[in-house]
Amino acid sequence: MRKNFGSQTWLYPMPVLIIGTYDENGNPNVMNAAWGGIYDTGKIFVCIDPSHKTAANMLKTGSFTVSIGNEENLVACDYVGIVSGNDEPNKVTKAGFTAVKSEFVNAPCFEELPMTLECKMLSFDDKTGCTTGEIVNINADENILDGSGKISLAKFTPLCYDPVAHNYVTMGTIAGKAFADGKKLIDKK
Repeated sequence: MRKNFGSQTWLYPMPVLIIGTYDENGNPNVMNAAWGGIYDTGKIFVCIDPSHKTAANMLKTGSFTVSIGNEENLVACDYVGIVSGNDEPNKVTKAGFTAVKSEFVNAPCFEELPMTLECKMLSFDDKTGCTTGEIVNINADENILDGSGKISLAKFTPLCYDPVAHNYVTMGTIAGKAFADGKKLIDKK
């Protein structure tokens, strides 16, 4: 038996996306965006209310970064989602983040967040704030790489958001091998 919940904005897992921008004076801003994900090959989308400082900054610079929240920075990641940059000009400092200019776009990366997508804005919907961006580069701290140079979830501990219970959860347990385990059913009669 199944239970119907109607139309909800629930999807699992929902990554904790930390959006970085610069204002017109080069001051960094940061926010936690609840909705976003991969949009198409080489593209990402994030939905940011047009009243947010981040939205205004993105429109001015045409750039933004998307860092993935991690367990070690859970408190700071939550803080930047509940405090507005319109009200708190020192939000980045109070969160304990260190802003470093991206090499590829006019937006900040945050040293404490070990994985960042550097993006050029492609579109912004004035009514919904839904934004698409071209992923120009992805950078990762070497501390989260495995021996082959790939990102290790065990070393990274990315956060996911549970939109039903309003909890943060971490990822990392390997349940199977993609593009391999399903092959067991190919020849099954």
